Amino acid sequence: MGQKVITVLRLCLAVAVAAVLVSSPAAGAGSLRFVTIGTGGASSTYRAVGEAICELLAEETRRDRSPESASAGPKPFAPSFSLPSQDNGEDTFRCSAPSTGGSIYNIKQLAKRAFNFGLTQSDWQYHAFNGTAQHLVRRYTGLRSVFSIHSEPFHVVVRKDSGIRRFEDLKGKRVNIGNPGSGQRGTMEVLMKVYGMDMEDFSKATELTSVEQAGALCDNRIDAFTITANAPDPNIALATNRCGARILPMDSAIEQKLVSEQPYYAFFTLPKGTYKTMDEDVTTFGARATLVTRSTASEKTVHALVRAVMENIDTFRNKNPALRVLDPQKMITEGLSAPLHPGALRYYEEKGWK
Repeated sequence: MGQKVITVLRLCLAVAVAAVLVSSPAAGAGSLRFVTIGTGGASSTYRAVGEAICELLAEETRRDRSPESASAGPKPFAPSFSLPSQDNGEDTFRCSAPSTGGSIYNIKQLAKRAFNFGLTQSDWQYHAFNGTAQHLVRRYTGLRSVFSIHSEPFHVVVRKDSGIRRFEDLKGKRVNIGNPGSGQRGTMEVLMKVYGMDMEDFSKATELTSVEQAGALCDNRIDAFTITANAPDPNIALATNRCGARILPMDSAIEQKLVSEQPYYAFFTLPKGTYKTMDEDVTTFGARATLVTRSTASEKTVHALVRAVMENIDTFRNKNPALRVLDPQKMITEGLSAPLHPGALRYYEEKGWK
């Protein structure tokens, strides 16, 4: 009986050792790297962009691990590459793009090392790196640029019966100023300051997210909301289509002065017909969406993500209407205040772009 017990114990030990050997990386095997990209509201362009980047990372990893990939040849839409995988001794990437509070929130989470990457407006990238708005976001010299993405005009959307024709007319009205931590909230507070306004000037100031505000406007719970978003934006379209909401022009002398003084702002013209109620062009100002990371992020991971996007730029453009006019040469310069991360810079140098 004792010999049988010893035999069983030896068998169990052998099985346990084998399980460890199977689950442990072999010599030269790569590691599984998890990538998290902070985005924005659940229906925001930021969320769609973050998911598009993750899809490109996942697709390249799957292609590399597929037995058919060796004979499949390059994708027809663009030059392709194979992301390193555990099969050949390199890394495999798993990517997620959770919904978040937006630009400022994402920068704060990067500083806490909660995210690897984050999407943020170019103005808040500037403020965070230079410490010029520490009442909203602390100076973060460890912030690093990866690339810029689409333009983000600032919209003021009002009920058609609100009587609001100019930004000053928001006084005494019910206004959604945006959720704390979002880029739209930050830009709204900048505008309020230059216009000499504060929260007490509104009859009601709400903090709804971008997903909630169109419904609140059409249900007559607010008179106006603000949003920074590439056009056409689904939340703005919902308000214009459902209840005839209008977009205010934002190119007065005050905005002219603001744009002339700040390197991260520019004017954008929304062509008539962009939204159902636009029967003429509307000019407003805004920033650019940018992808950022932290200085301590893995150079290998940043390089792999940049390659996944840039080598498949046509597919990236087709992921969302906001991305259709992207130009890689502009993506590595426009809207970037923080230094480029070494992983991104290495890729751009390899391409001869830097």
